[in-house]
Amino acid sequence: MLKAVFLDRDGVLNKTKVINGKPFAPKKMKDFIFLPKVVDSVRDLKKAGFVLIVVTNQPDVGNGLVEKNIINLMNKKLIESLEIDGVKVCFHSQDDNCACRKPKPGMIFEAASEFNLDLKNSYMVGDRKSDVEAGKTAGCNTVFIDCGYCESEKSYRADYIVNSLPEAVLKIISD
Repeated sequence: MLKAVFLDRDGVLNKTKVINGKPFAPKKMKDFIFLPKVVDSVRDLKKAGFVLIVVTNQPDVGNGLVEKNIINLMNKKLIESLEIDGVKVCFHSQDDNCACRKPKPGMIFEAASEFNLDLKNSYMVGDRKSDVEAGKTAGCNTVFIDCGYCESEKSYRADYIVNSLPEAVLKIISD
């Protein structure tokens, strides 16, 4: 079995627009911009032997705010620009009660089955409470990137708390 790093997309790999302390995913390709040092950070994880899977909620599709093909183009850019092995997306709205939307671990379990992953030796990296909860439920180690969002309850149940993806990568590789 292989070890993996599951990466949330918005706020971890690419910039988000933060309004009143709440992050919003980009809705246009021109706004889909990688955060500083993401390319190097992902390369370092790959060199360390991890399978890299993006797991991302994209409710703007289910809510009719963004076309699915735009999200697919963004994810294609991830695969082409970074050393990402796979992208799992939940396109459902927040009210759909699906099995794939984080904080449920459906996307993680799907990737684990597809790539033969050892979840106990894998990591979930995210910037929201739902990312940490999905990782914990799946049995992964968790890294919370604290972007300073104003959420009602921040998840400090994470195994590690950091301020950026490069910092998360250092923790993961040294663990």
